[in-house]
Amino acid sequence: MSSTILIVDDNRDNLTVIGGLLKGEYHVRVANSGERALQVAVTQPIPDLILLDIMMPGMDGHETLRHLRQMPETRDIPVIFVTAMSADEDEEAGLHLGAVDYITKPIRPAILSARVRTHLALTQARQQLANQNAQLESQVRQRTLELELIKEVTMQALATLAEKRDNETGNHLIRTRSYITVLMRDLSTQPEFAAQLDPLTQELIAKAAPLHDIGKVGIPDAILLKPGRLTADEFVIMQSHAQIGADALTEAIERVLSSHADSEHAQDNRYALSFLEIAREIAGGHHEKWDGSGYPRGLSGNDIPLAARLMALADVYDALISRRIYKPAMSHAQAAEIIVAGRGQHFDPDVVDAFLAIQDEFQAIARRLPTRKPGPHTGSRAPTPALVCRARPVRNLRCEGAAAVTAHPTP
Repeated sequence: MSSTILIVDDNRDNLTVIGGLLKGEYHVRVANSGERALQVAVTQPIPDLILLDIMMPGMDGHETLRHLRQMPETRDIPVIFVTAMSADEDEEAGLHLGAVDYITKPIRPAILSARVRTHLALTQARQQLANQNAQLESQVRQRTLELELIKEVTMQALATLAEKRDNETGNHLIRTRSYITVLMRDLSTQPEFAAQLDPLTQELIAKAAPLHDIGKVGIPDAILLKPGRLTADEFVIMQSHAQIGADALTEAIERVLSSHADSEHAQDNRYALSFLEIAREIAGGHHEKWDGSGYPRGLSGNDIPLAARLMALADVYDALISRRIYKPAMSHAQAAEIIVAGRGQHFDPDVVDAFLAIQDEFQAIARRLPTRKPGPHTGSRAPTPALVCRARPVRNLRCEGAAAVTAHPTP
């Protein structure tokens, strides 16, 4: 299919001469004014190249080119000025406006044909390159989506493995992730948290949240699934799941980075693993307490990573409102009372305030994602009587991830 060329000139003889030179090789369209050129340029077939006179009555060539560059349909069409204005400053002005070339009259047929052929070839090459880039970008987007899906599935599988070993009730991972998401949305509107909770960081925290109890895969079943009271020694072992999770994620990150250390994309790999680094913070820090009485490191205040402080509240809230074989579910009001009692002790005060501001959303999440009826624990022990949580300080409650509040006070 031949290229389409639009010739714009107020002189009929010029239109005839130039059109005659090009008609055998190209599809030629003509316009005898700038105003008419703007109309023709947006009708099919859209021109591949425009030859534009400058000195025309009404809208001159310069003004016509300005309009062409402002119109989405014509902004990328190459324009060659064909004019009797031969001064250097005229050519400079025309090129500055966006013309790709400048041909002076009288027309030299060989020069005109060569310039037209060259600029059409350049336009075709640019279009091919743009198409190739678009195709590559589409492939990259598709591959990125595939990798994100693989990463998400792998992460969920690991998190679910830990959850299933703990005989948790259903939807805990989804609920805690949802709680954290709404907490982050609220906190991000506050100046002191805006920089820490930019959109990308919020996404990474939400993706990493389900790995908070991954360390429970390292806890013996005899302790993890024990339905009765844990001994002091057993509880120390149970507490170790936080450090086990953090250490496992640290080792995984180091191995991946080490295997790609010589890659030219090493920095990109580091960025891609950011969500695992946040997962490490959550796994290792969600049992830390604001007053420093938590574990495994006894961190306090802002030394506890923000992602871990968010999970601390989300995890405890979900444990409180969830039914376990050893306790009934608490109401939202009871759970909120315990959360408030732990403000500044167990929990970051700002996170508690955010919870209170959006507690209706917490309730909506819990209703949308109800717990399934828990199955019986292995073993023959009878269920431990439920704990009346309001009678004890929050720091004396055992909230092992989603293992809920049980009758085992913290040693």
